[in-house]
Amino acid sequence: MRASRVAASYGARVAVAESGRFGGTCVNVGCIPKKLFSYAAHYREDFAVAKSFGWTLGEPKFDWRTLVVNKDREIARLNGVYESALEKAGARILRARATVVDPHTVEAGGRSYSARHILIATGSWPQIPDIPGRELAVTSNEAFFLERLPRRALVVGAGYIALEFASIFNGLGVQTTLAYRGPRLLRGFDADLGERIAEEMRKKGVDIRLQTNPAKLERGIRVTYGVGATQEVDLVLFATGRKPNTAGLGLERAGVKLAADGAVVVDEYSKSSADSIHAIGDVTNRLNLTPVATAEGMALAKTLFRNEPTPVDHVNVPTAVFSDPNIATVGLSEEAARKRHGQVDVYKAAFRALKLTLGGHEERTFMKLVIDAASQRVVGAHMIGPDAGEIIQGVAIAVKIGATKAQFDATIGIHPTAAEEFVTMREKLQ
Repeated sequence: MRASRVAASYGARVAVAESGRFGGTCVNVGCIPKKLFSYAAHYREDFAVAKSFGWTLGEPKFDWRTLVVNKDREIARLNGVYESALEKAGARILRARATVVDPHTVEAGGRSYSARHILIATGSWPQIPDIPGRELAVTSNEAFFLERLPRRALVVGAGYIALEFASIFNGLGVQTTLAYRGPRLLRGFDADLGERIAEEMRKKGVDIRLQTNPAKLERGIRVTYGVGATQEVDLVLFATGRKPNTAGLGLERAGVKLAADGAVVVDEYSKSSADSIHAIGDVTNRLNLTPVATAEGMALAKTLFRNEPTPVDHVNVPTAVFSDPNIATVGLSEEAARKRHGQVDVYKAAFRALKLTLGGHEERTFMKLVIDAASQRVVGAHMIGPDAGEIIQGVAIAVKIGATKAQFDATIGIHPTAAEEFVTMREKLQ
């Protein structure tokens, strides 16, 4: 979307081949519907908190079909907005799946089109492990369109999607199990985040089973784990990774090098091994986040059509996991910081948010700063708690420009807020 619109604004003749709905994973089966579902799941706790502030409520009732229908209406609106934006930019829309014939030719809808440049932005697709009964499971793609809400659900995985859907199901009243083959959640994130989010989700009722992996599914649905234990559920959702969506595109015959997982191998300017073919977004498996793909698209348009070679900086990109509670992070984990910088200073804070104090709710907000000891630059900021993404977005600016701990300390906080804790942490732990 962004690459096409910006390239057209620079005077390029642009055609976009799309056989499905506009907006990609994020709009249709990713960030947008996921965040809407996450909002819905939070209301159960919000109703309970409201009582502690003197509000008298009737018995809350949730209707799954209402949520799905309203979500579908909003996504359809966004699909139209994106298609209209492309048309207004002057892009030609080809309503067909495209394949690459050679470095300068694409076939779509039975016709051939020639182009000076070809851009691959086909995203990724969720994967289900090859176990007996795998056809009985769903992925996040299908979870947004379930006919009915299950009574019991098993979510398999420990990354963004797994934690988000486990929180969504649990918040909507589903008896939810989260199973993961490893020793802690959120591999690749700061270890404190993985350990503490498990504690918080367990408090809220999610049954988290670590070092546990389904080995077989049977109709019913009966789950047999690798350790031999069994469990009866109504839905199994695998959130165990996504694969770049390159199968059958004809890229190899055009001289495009693919990685073992099917990702298009590109340089810092998103150029593949074929000079005329570029790739951006999840299909390159660099940093699979929508704003990153958007930045890559804009940078590519500048590189190709404005004579401004523009690489994308993938360092210090903030990100959030919309679990309950939310998680957000920017920069290095403590482990990565120690490997890169050697000596680091670590500051942590854990507290109950003011909003929760009147009702005795046990959720605790957690914040952490990781400092390069030599330069005193803040190289990592991590948070678990309400609106973590909103807070870390601002902190990310400071981390990106290389702010020091002293500069954080010199910033006066807004009181009373959770965010102020990032500028009031004074007790160095190590």
